[in-house]
Amino acid sequence: MNKLFFFLLLLNSVIVSAQNLPKVASGKIERMENFPSQFVAPRNIDIWLPEGYNTNNKYSVVYMHDGQMLFDSTQTWNKKEWLADEIFSQLISEKKIEPCIIIAIWNTPERITEYFPNKIFENMDSELQNSILEKYGNGKKISSDNYLKFIVTEVKPFIDKKYATHTDKEHTEIIGSSMGGLISVYAISEYPGIFGGAACLSTAWFSFVEPNYAIPMAAFKYLEQNLPTPVDHKIYFDYGTGESDKSYELTQSFTDLIARGKGYTERNYKSMVFEKAVHDEIAWSRRLDIPLVFLLGR
Repeated sequence: MNKLFFFLLLLNSVIVSAQNLPKVASGKIERMENFPSQFVAPRNIDIWLPEGYNTNNKYSVVYMHDGQMLFDSTQTWNKKEWLADEIFSQLISEKKIEPCIIIAIWNTPERITEYFPNKIFENMDSELQNSILEKYGNGKKISSDNYLKFIVTEVKPFIDKKYATHTDKEHTEIIGSSMGGLISVYAISEYPGIFGGAACLSTAWFSFVEPNYAIPMAAFKYLEQNLPTPVDHKIYFDYGTGESDKSYELTQSFTDLIARGKGYTERNYKSMVFEKAVHDEIAWSRRLDIPLVFLLGR
């Protein structure tokens, strides 16, 4: 991040009044409204600080996608939420995970093009690429590389400057569901020096179902070449057997095989199946504690 941009970011970022923020059961939220970027469209970022947050301490940082869905169901489009504040608070109070803050990055209308990994897209033939853009691109190009640059070179330096954080990868995790799961494994693969752990719930392997599995095959090729070393990284995957989630079984199984072939073991890789679990925030909230303890356990 260049110094002028960072200065303008600090100058223009404002804390939104409490009445506009999600209501949380524990801790507090600060919002950076319309956080600017040189790479992607501006968007809100909600920062959840745990109860007793103290600048004399250092906190791990958990970056989460689809940030507007995490805290308050009265403000979400489908009236569902992850219950993130309740779950994080309970685990911290029980000393099951280390103290941490959540960086909840809102999605935009370009969610699919921002979350679809560029390098997986580039592994496909042009006909399939055009088909994906025509159906899901809404006139936009795939921009996940820029989305990750936004997080890594703009958001993270700002957060580390403003809040009391551990800045190393051992204390920096990234979490998402569905396409957010896909961009999370892409993030830890593209930036293994930034993220030490990724949790990918109901990963979209793939929402884009087509007969010859060309999209999953492109993903497998990428993962074989780019999954980070298991020596100092942890990765969590899961899916349910209800509704659309059940279509992820085969591709998740192949992903697990690739990870094992790269040297991942039970110590640093977890892949779980949840019977009858469906593809929504309620289902993810019921099991969020598992990846949190796996990645952040004390």
